[in-house]
Amino acid sequence: MTTRADSAPAAAPTHWDGGWHLAAQRLASPNFGPRPVQASGVDLIVVHSISLPPGEYGGGTVQQLFTNTLDWDAHPYYQGIRGLQVSAHFFIERTGALWQFVDCDQRAWHAGQSFYRGRSQCNDDSIGIELEGLEGLTFESAQYETLAWVCQDIAQRYPIEHIAGHEHIAPGRKLDPGPGFDWSRLQQALGWPAQRFPQGTQTGPQQLR
Repeated sequence: MTTRADSAPAAAPTHWDGGWHLAAQRLASPNFGPRPVQASGVDLIVVHSISLPPGEYGGGTVQQLFTNTLDWDAHPYYQGIRGLQVSAHFFIERTGALWQFVDCDQRAWHAGQSFYRGRSQCNDDSIGIELEGLEGLTFESAQYETLAWVCQDIAQRYPIEHIAGHEHIAPGRKLDPGPGFDWSRLQQALGWPAQRFPQGTQTGPQQLR
């Protein structure tokens, strides 16, 4: 005999545990704070690039930076950033592996002084995603794949209306992810309308068909 409960539709699967993505390796950063807006007002994704030391990949140093455990004396470059306390919500390795450092309902410290879509202080209402890479150089296919699906999942939980690079929200101060990042590839993977992307990066409608 079929009961009413048996015939009820199953709940939609969730990819989230609160503001933590279940597919990400979780490594909590102390560098975060409360958002001055409700999480329901988070409408921007910011794409960054990072490598430590610049151009070297896979050593776990980005994870160390975001958790305040980096050995500042391990490389001469680190003397210029000694004591820096920063974070991002997500980090995508060259392999496509996904890490998460800050609950997306909280404010990560990734954007700095910034202005976009008529608002300043983009940390307040954005989600930051770091790609392992050097600004100006290219990124791996696995990174685009991870970036696309995590952006889709973010947009299912938050009212995302914009996606931009650090260079677009802090022009003249930041250059990442740089000209090596293929915005058209990301737009085609997401299928999002051109108006969600920074001016000059959009793919024309005829290229999306």
